[in-house]
Amino acid sequence: MSDTTHDGGVALGTPPSADEGLDAAQLAAKYGLTVSGARPGLFAYMRQLWGRRHFIMAFSRAKLTAQYSQAKLGQLWQVVTPLLNACVYYLIFGLILGTREGIPHDVFVPFLVTGVFVFTFTQSSVMAGVRAISGNLGLVRALHFPRASLPISFSLQQLQQLLFSMIVLVAVAVIFGSYPSLSWLLVIPALILQFFFNTGLALIMARLGSKTPDLAQLMPFVMRTWMYASGVMFSIPVMLKDKPAWIADVLQYNPAAIYMDLVRFALIDGYGSENLPDHVWAVGLGWAVLFGAVGFVYFWKAEERYGRG
Repeated sequence: MSDTTHDGGVALGTPPSADEGLDAAQLAAKYGLTVSGARPGLFAYMRQLWGRRHFIMAFSRAKLTAQYSQAKLGQLWQVVTPLLNACVYYLIFGLILGTREGIPHDVFVPFLVTGVFVFTFTQSSVMAGVRAISGNLGLVRALHFPRASLPISFSLQQLQQLLFSMIVLVAVAVIFGSYPSLSWLLVIPALILQFFFNTGLALIMARLGSKTPDLAQLMPFVMRTWMYASGVMFSIPVMLKDKPAWIADVLQYNPAAIYMDLVRFALIDGYGSENLPDHVWAVGLGWAVLFGAVGFVYFWKAEERYGRG
């Protein structure tokens, strides 16, 4: 193709490009280009997470170590904090308000301490999940890694903290007459189920909190309401015996109450199966699978949007 110039010469035109007429998607396909930061498939994403398992473990340990690094008592606060909370609840609810009705004194103290420790595990996982993305934007924007690593590592951090607290919980149980037996082994599957439930909930809250940072200010009120409705410091069937039966059923079958009851049943000799709702292990498994799966998929769906504006 040629054109005649103003002085009579002939100028050769630029030959048509082989890419002319192709849109962006076609050009990307032609040259093998992919979108930077695109969300991988679900199973590919799970493989990426497994490949980052050492990072997840190291990150959770580092966060746990740094949590009380400025305090003189250091890591002891991991145990002292929930124990002080249990003492306050015993004073207010056990002695002043009399919520230990229907529970023998030698059962009520380990009942209360177990409830505080186990619920704190869920509460801390949720609060950490809310800030998992919004509180670590520098890391999210600087490095490429599956973002689910953050809420998972925070849930793992809270599990490690609970395991430290179990030393005190075991001591309290023994002091009040509950001695080691085979039933104590049931604590292991109970905490595993609770960990999967907590992780799924933390993943959900991490996605919500990444776009709505103010959620972190609201969640303490939500968690406090959940705690009072879960029988942390009282027996739900005893306290609601004069209310419609469905109210007690709803509160007993909520996941926080389920996991507290499972650990109480395992550790406390005087807390028998008559205190548990029907099919409690199946319900605990159901909550763990439901929230674990839904939370993971819900978080993965927004993978490419975390840290972008």
